Amino acid sequence: MLIHKNEIMLHYNLYPVERRAERLQSYGAQSMGSQSSSGMSGRGSSGNPDQSEPESNQNSNQRGRRQSDRQTERVTASEEDVDLAQVLAYLLRRGQVRLVHGSGATGLQLVQSVSDSDEDSDGAWEGRLGHRYDPPVDSHPDTQDVDRSEIRTQILLATASSNLKGRHSFTHMLAQREQGRCRGSSFSHGECSRIRSHFLPNFVAHKDTYQQKAFCGVYSDDGNLFLSACQDQNIRLYDTSRGGFMLKRTVKARDVGWSVLDVCFTPDSRSVLYSSWSDYIHVCSIDGESETHTALDLNPEERRFCVFSLAASTDGKEILGGANDGCLYVFDREQNKRTLKIDAHEDDVNAVAFADSSSQLLFSGSDDALCKVWDRRTLREDRPQPVGHLAGHRDGITFIHSKGDARYLISNSKDQTIKLWDVRKFSPKEGLAASRLAVTQQNWDYRWQQVPQRALKRHKLTGDTSVMTYRGHGVLHTLIRCRFSPEFSTGQRFIYTGCSTGKIIIYDVLTGCVVSKLAGHDACVRDVSWHPFQDNIISSSWDGAVRLWEHRQSHLLDEESDRPREWIRGIEERTE
Repeated sequence: MLIHKNEIMLHYNLYPVERRAERLQSYGAQSMGSQSSSGMSGRGSSGNPDQSEPESNQNSNQRGRRQSDRQTERVTASEEDVDLAQVLAYLLRRGQVRLVHGSGATGLQLVQSVSDSDEDSDGAWEGRLGHRYDPPVDSHPDTQDVDRSEIRTQILLATASSNLKGRHSFTHMLAQREQGRCRGSSFSHGECSRIRSHFLPNFVAHKDTYQQKAFCGVYSDDGNLFLSACQDQNIRLYDTSRGGFMLKRTVKARDVGWSVLDVCFTPDSRSVLYSSWSDYIHVCSIDGESETHTALDLNPEERRFCVFSLAASTDGKEILGGANDGCLYVFDREQNKRTLKIDAHEDDVNAVAFADSSSQLLFSGSDDALCKVWDRRTLREDRPQPVGHLAGHRDGITFIHSKGDARYLISNSKDQTIKLWDVRKFSPKEGLAASRLAVTQQNWDYRWQQVPQRALKRHKLTGDTSVMTYRGHGVLHTLIRCRFSPEFSTGQRFIYTGCSTGKIIIYDVLTGCVVSKLAGHDACVRDVSWHPFQDNIISSSWDGAVRLWEHRQSHLLDEESDRPREWIRGIEERTE
């Protein structure tokens, strides 16, 4: 679509007023031919499909309430003097427009940048381009750092593998028990976890299908409930007790723009939290027959505001949110007010998490490609200083998940990798600089473009302090999520993630190998959740399907024949 001078200024005017001048100053000095949709592209730059919701879809009452206050924002003198060339450079850099050959006096025409073709645009919008992309897999992952790490000892102990030599298949363990070589009369808890690693979910036992995209889904802490959020503005609650999967209740979400983007249970599982393109985080009680909706006002300064990620403290008193204005928000439910707003990142905050049950350490991940660690006890709005930075990704971070021990976390990224971090090993200044530079060099749009080969670099950046890097899944279209497997059933031996190819990918934490690929969805899998005590995984996909996977095998004793040989060999080598 051709656009003219007035439309250029319209695109420019949609950007938050207080950020235009400072962003134009930096973008104007850069190449006009470069396009970027991630990393340093500026807050609210629609680098995520989750951020692409039109402003017309915002709740009209909310907008009216805020509009009078925000119309008083001053336009700085430097902004008034901005010329068209600077605005054009800014829009080209953000990838909103592009130059093509035309018939005008200059031989060039300016068009709005959507995709290479209408077909690609439609397919990408539905998250169905994954079949064109085969994510690269590390044939020989670099395990030097993880081999020397504490997490290796933790996992080997949790799976009773620390003293193993040679083969430790399920059949071998049965033979050992029959010969009386097990401690006690049966397998220990660690041995049971090790056995379960041979019987991972591989079969769709239950399925529900919606008319629109499923965005996120999570089990409750006790595993008896599953919470699903869909673009149809419905939040569905399933009874998953005793291995079942039965729809228990459907809640109509309020004040939704584009979609419900994140959901979580309160620790007592009596209420659910959800967020969208809205100034509010919403709480809905699900205990009893009636529903009570409560809106928690974060009172942001942005006109278009969204919380992409939510987390509840262990006691349920505080809610942590990461937003498109680059800030962390803490809402105190007892005081019924926002108690902290921390200017945390240079771009959208896509992921937040509490480090452990103390709820004192916070993790955040952003489109600026950095993870940051914060101490709740020393946070101040006027001087927001993180405890440390974790740098090594080359592109924006889509999700983070804590191991729950305040030491290790994983991050998923648009650079098509998951990284394992030890928060006791922060990145130096050189690492921050290298990561920032890598982000500014990204000139493709992960929402509807294929991954360019130049974006798949394998060598570590300078100052990358990550313990391990995992490759083999695709991160396209949306903020795809990854998590540690449960401690009770697997000893947290695995990392599992959604994938733009419509699969669930399971990695071994210690070897970096892909242990399993679960195929069956027709579009990208945005979220995955593993039952805390049972061997079930539920996947939520943009094809509108929510699937519960469990283990099915006709010949149980031949289970190892279906596992990657390099994974089995890697385990044997590392436990000798």
